[in-house]
Amino acid sequence: MNKERLMTVLIQPHISEKAATVTEKANQYVFRVRDDASKSEVKQAVEFMFEVKVEGVNLLNKPGKSRRFKNIAGRRNGYKKAYVRLVTGQSIDFTGGTAK
Repeated sequence: MNKERLMTVLIQPHISEKAATVTEKANQYVFRVRDDASKSEVKQAVEFMFEVKVEGVNLLNKPGKSRRFKNIAGRRNGYKKAYVRLVTGQSIDFTGGTAK
């Protein structure tokens, strides 16, 4: 797998209340990923970008919601999420800053 592809697989960390709970209890982190990403690509991307060891990956396709504003129907875009479980004792720091 080339490094350019790995750098584009992860779009952003998915921050939510459920993601925070899963991180505390199961040492899993949630990311939004490309729609064409596979489990092995996500695993390699996380290991490459954050220098951690990944135990497992679960992918989830989140469909877009139908919305309505007065008489105008619309639809939100869907996305793909990845639940990444790390080996015990490892973690990812998204802040990246240092305390002064």
